[in-house]
Amino acid sequence: MKSGLFMNLTVVRGMLAAGFMLTLMGNAATAAGDAQAGMSKASSVCIACHSLDGNSVNPEWPSLAGQHESYIIKQIKAFKAGQRSNALMSPIAMTLTDKEIEDVAAYYSSQKIKGQEGAKSKVELGQQIYRGGVANNKIPACLACHGPDGRGNPAAPFPSIRSQHATQVVTQLQAYRKGERKTDQNEMMRSIAAKMTDAQIDAVAQYIQGLR
Repeated sequence: MKSGLFMNLTVVRGMLAAGFMLTLMGNAATAAGDAQAGMSKASSVCIACHSLDGNSVNPEWPSLAGQHESYIIKQIKAFKAGQRSNALMSPIAMTLTDKEIEDVAAYYSSQKIKGQEGAKSKVELGQQIYRGGVANNKIPACLACHGPDGRGNPAAPFPSIRSQHATQVVTQLQAYRKGERKTDQNEMMRSIAAKMTDAQIDAVAQYIQGLR
């Protein structure tokens, strides 16, 4: 496991270096929103899917509480520009100004994510993949980018994924695997998800859901 983990981390270091270069070049969104104004906008536009506190009730929709401000901005702008597509999110994003996007991001990033539990029958395999990767399939450890507790790295920018709904994690990993989602830097997530089986995706999603 140690040799596999070392190999996985070596692979990811190269990805990280490229990601930081893109950040330094200004590709990452600038976080400069007004959380108070964001709460007002969220209460009228976002609350139905993401809840006012950012902890979505429906596992089909992502929880935004505690997510990095810059990452929320980047993803909403991707929906607005047509780089991502969702029947519900795309039309809403198109109505938001850049300032409103920044405000909503500032508000949700200030909220606290609620802890969840993963399915006990799957978290052991999920933990192995998250912490050590799968050496035989050249799948790197998730913690290399998202951290041991799933808080991510806003400078890279890698999102916080701790306590995210397993259903949402599965949906996004499958979208990356199919090439339907293309907002990852250097096709990093697409290349990783393409090597994962349904069982591996499901297991790591359950482990992520239980991360605190």
